[in-house]
Amino acid sequence: MEGASREAKGGAREGSRDLGQLRRLMGYLRPYRWRVSVAFLALTLAAAAVLSLGVGLRHLVDGGFGEGDPGALNHALFAVLVVIATLAVSTFLRSYLVTWLGERVVADLRQGVYAHIVRLPPGFYETTRTGEVLSRLTTDTSVIQTVIGASVTQALRNVLLVAGGTALLVYTNPKLTGLVLLVVPLVVVPIVVFGRQVRRLSRAAQDEVAGVSGKGEETLNAIRTVQAFAQEAREAGAFDGASEAAFRVAAKRARARALLAAVVITLVFGAIVSVLWIGGQDVLSGRITGGELSAFVFYATVVASAVGGLSDIVGDLQRAAGATERLFELLDSEPAVKAPAEPLPIPKPVRGHVRFESVAFAYPSNPERPILDGLDLDVSAGETVALVGPSGAGKTTVFQLLMRFYDPGKGRILVDGVPIDRHEPGLHRGRIGLVPQDPAIFSADAAANIRYGRPEASDQEVRDAAAAAAALPFIEALPQGFSTFLGEKGVRLSGGQRQRIAIARALLADPAILLLDEATSALDAENERAVQTALERLMRGRTSLVIAHRLATVLKADRIVVLEEGRIVDQGTHGDLMNRTGLYRRLADLQFHQGEAA
Repeated sequence: MEGASREAKGGAREGSRDLGQLRRLMGYLRPYRWRVSVAFLALTLAAAAVLSLGVGLRHLVDGGFGEGDPGALNHALFAVLVVIATLAVSTFLRSYLVTWLGERVVADLRQGVYAHIVRLPPGFYETTRTGEVLSRLTTDTSVIQTVIGASVTQALRNVLLVAGGTALLVYTNPKLTGLVLLVVPLVVVPIVVFGRQVRRLSRAAQDEVAGVSGKGEETLNAIRTVQAFAQEAREAGAFDGASEAAFRVAAKRARARALLAAVVITLVFGAIVSVLWIGGQDVLSGRITGGELSAFVFYATVVASAVGGLSDIVGDLQRAAGATERLFELLDSEPAVKAPAEPLPIPKPVRGHVRFESVAFAYPSNPERPILDGLDLDVSAGETVALVGPSGAGKTTVFQLLMRFYDPGKGRILVDGVPIDRHEPGLHRGRIGLVPQDPAIFSADAAANIRYGRPEASDQEVRDAAAAAAALPFIEALPQGFSTFLGEKGVRLSGGQRQRIAIARALLADPAILLLDEATSALDAENERAVQTALERLMRGRTSLVIAHRLATVLKADRIVVLEEGRIVDQGTHGDLMNRTGLYRRLADLQFHQGEAA
């Protein structure tokens, strides 16, 4: 988990030292072996067709032109046409299959990464920017698609052309081939030197792009705050700075790649010109034929072009190695909250007895500051317990731990007598309903948002849940009723309406344990009474934990637990606590006196 959480800034990550990262992608190609085989066969045929053109050229020059034989000329031309047809068909198969494989592998990779990151606990996102994760999921997978769909096959094609072309060069004229091979060390050295620089800059560029994505995502998520404080220009300036930093690194990478290609092409084609001059002298002296020289020059040009192409493709492969490394960092992230090796089944029926035993906890982002310190809390099945206390007392943390978004540092939490870490996390959370203070509304219609906790629920059940949460009147007033799109994060709804949608969602899920985090805080007095009545019906016979900042909402709780600095400092009914001089009475007096003054 820690690997993916490192900041994407210069020097924070090392670039891929080699292309070995790409080997991990082979596992995604295995299910499509036959397509890979056909694509490789087509690639081999295409390379062989290109190289056979040199043989045709030699016969064309020596047999057709040199001897003045029309039959030989026709035969050579016919052979060339057959080669061209073979090249066209094999190129089509290679291009289609390789592109298909690139798209398929990237789709599988995206699905695998997304399925993994949605299972990572909230603690992971305390130390990892969401924009960074999204950049890896989109930009890096696009880089990999380009490489699998183009660069890898081009690299293989060029390798085949270099190998086959070199063999034919030796066969055609060993002396001239030896002169050509003298240039090889001059070509390899800049590929190694510049290749390392390109690889380092490629990883740095991808990290900078991730930073740009994270900055944009953060600003757009807080667009109302940005505009409310008239900070549009400052945020645009900050985004410009991040974009310019990404551009500068990308420009350096482009310059290194271009310089690499220019050096290689200069050396290779300079060698070809020199060899052509020497070969021309041999033709004039009669040591070789014009057809042999033509074929040799053709093969040398093919080999030179392939080597030059390889030097450029190396940069793409190194970019893909960096992108692959970043994606597999996410896939290799181990969640702090894991299912046990042998999970226990959820006891049926779920009674809802909750017990905290000496629980201590600090958030991963601030491990030095404990939030809970030796908390002992026992909630009987069907009991309604209200948690009150000042901000930072640990009320919400109790919910987070009970939902097993985090595991406690010390102590344990049990439901119906079984430690919750003995169950599979998803099944454990399935028996709990949560209504947060700031509910999440998805970019979907009203019915889909209510049905989120129980997708198989019928339309009538959705309607009944909305009615019980006092959400039915405003939903029916929407343009398309339950089918109305609520906008991104529910921007078409008021705060109180969003909260009632969340309450309806919890009602529909019909949980055994109910967690209410100030569930009526955004409602007006009339709707609060209606929802409170619905919640009282819902909580009847269920275990309910209620966080309340407004003490008036917990007067009917079976028990009120007062938290301060992660410990229980008092508990009892409202009447009991008001009869004692303590934190609860001070909080109650403060709120009631403020209400009277208002």
